[in-house]
Amino acid sequence: MDVTISELMELFLQSPLVTWVKTFGPLGNENEDKLTMYMDLVDGVFLNKIMLQIDPRPTNQRVNKHVDNDVNLRIQNLTILVRNIKIYYQAVLDFTMFDLPRMALTTFLN
Repeated sequence: MDVTISELMELFLQSPLVTWVKTFGPLGNENEDKLTMYMDLVDGVFLNKIMLQIDPRPTNQRVNKHVDNDVNLRIQNLTILVRNIKIYYQAVLDFTMFDLPRMALTTFLN
């Protein structure tokens, strides 16, 4: 069965994870196409805003708000998100998270 990218994106945007993310605020607006909504998720800006709602303690890192499909800025935003999640788990939940092997990150990005 051949599945198109737009069908996969549609399935992802209907997933429980995205439904949960939308409870924190609108993801784009209703007039935006699915690709724009998807890009709003994967650029890390919206997810970092959610993390600030969960843990409002200030961080010294600034999220790049204008990613414009720049992979390096997207990676930087997502790295900040992962770091903030780790800090939250360690400081608030008293749970230690371990780093992924570098190879796993490289495989994920390719």
